[in-house]
Amino acid sequence: MSPAVLAAISFSHLLNDTVQSLIPSIYPILKTSFNLTFAQVGLIAFTLQLTASLLQPLVGLYSDHRPTPYSLVIGMGCSLVGLLLLAWAGTLGMLLFSAALMGLGSAIFHPESSRVARMASGGQHGLAQSVFQVGGNFGSSLGPLLAAFVVVPYGQRSIAWCSVVALVAIVVLWRIGGWYRTRMTAAALTGRPQRTTHSAHPHLAPARVWWSIGILVALIFSKYAYLASLNAYYTFYLISKFGLSVRQAQLNLFIFLTAVAAGTILGGPIGDRFGRKYVIWGSIVGVLPFTLALPYASLFWTRVLTVVIGLILASAFSAILVYAQELVPDRVGLIAGVFFGFAFGVAGVAAAVLGQIADRMGIEFVYRSCAFLPLIGLLTGFLPDLD
Repeated sequence: MSPAVLAAISFSHLLNDTVQSLIPSIYPILKTSFNLTFAQVGLIAFTLQLTASLLQPLVGLYSDHRPTPYSLVIGMGCSLVGLLLLAWAGTLGMLLFSAALMGLGSAIFHPESSRVARMASGGQHGLAQSVFQVGGNFGSSLGPLLAAFVVVPYGQRSIAWCSVVALVAIVVLWRIGGWYRTRMTAAALTGRPQRTTHSAHPHLAPARVWWSIGILVALIFSKYAYLASLNAYYTFYLISKFGLSVRQAQLNLFIFLTAVAAGTILGGPIGDRFGRKYVIWGSIVGVLPFTLALPYASLFWTRVLTVVIGLILASAFSAILVYAQELVPDRVGLIAGVFFGFAFGVAGVAAAVLGQIADRMGIEFVYRSCAFLPLIGLLTGFLPDLD
């Protein structure tokens, strides 16, 4: 294992997702400033997530054949430009263009950075993915804090100050790119390890492998459709149902996202030790009682339940991703791109659809409906045992 590199790529993920999470964190501000409907807020989320989801598999497939160490810097550069444009956006069209640029940056960043985490894992793939993911999830939790203490008091233009975060990330990613290039050069000089002769798990029939991938995709849908309801509309829910201010709602969103970050670090090591299938079972189906109770809870219990939901549900992704990479071990970049991309796409489409539902049926109806999504986790029973 290369702890320094793993720490650096996790820190870069933290910085990247801090920048990316600024847009969802300022939805209430944008809704008021631009007089947007929930559907238009959902369209911004859809643009951000769909841009990333469509491009990530292509980036992953390309990097499987032609690894590009410094592409991480290019991706962060796209996010930096999008962030600056967001600070000066004056129309819905410019907001959408800014979101698309930031989505492009995310699409470039995630597949290759996930590969770097795997390269630095020393064989502890679950732990490495959890460390990598926890950086991103903790970064996502910082977005609401930046919104609450920078953007709310100082206005939309203050978003430009957050470009410092992207600049720091560019410096770190340049150093990581140098390490990556050195590894590639050393492999070229000593002779690259032979690629496996199979693109799928050697002990499973190809049809079973791709059936299992389909189940994992369904589980990702369940997880990220539900998370989209909280990431995009939790602040509106708290403001509408409990009368919280925008800042108070953002602080509650920070608490939830911090719980997501804490839950992420648990899934990988537990999966390494006890089996990833058990983690997937517990993290998807195990959250169901809490999602069913959430729409009927008081403010105190809403805070408690969202923390529990974040802890449990977040442990799934690292286990699902590593499980999928073990199913198709010769396509690490493609699998990372597909799963990150699909997760982003589900979040974007779900945010757009839920925005339409919130406009027509009310924000509380959204949470009563989404509460049943974890039932999809029952499909885990059809996954083969790989451990």
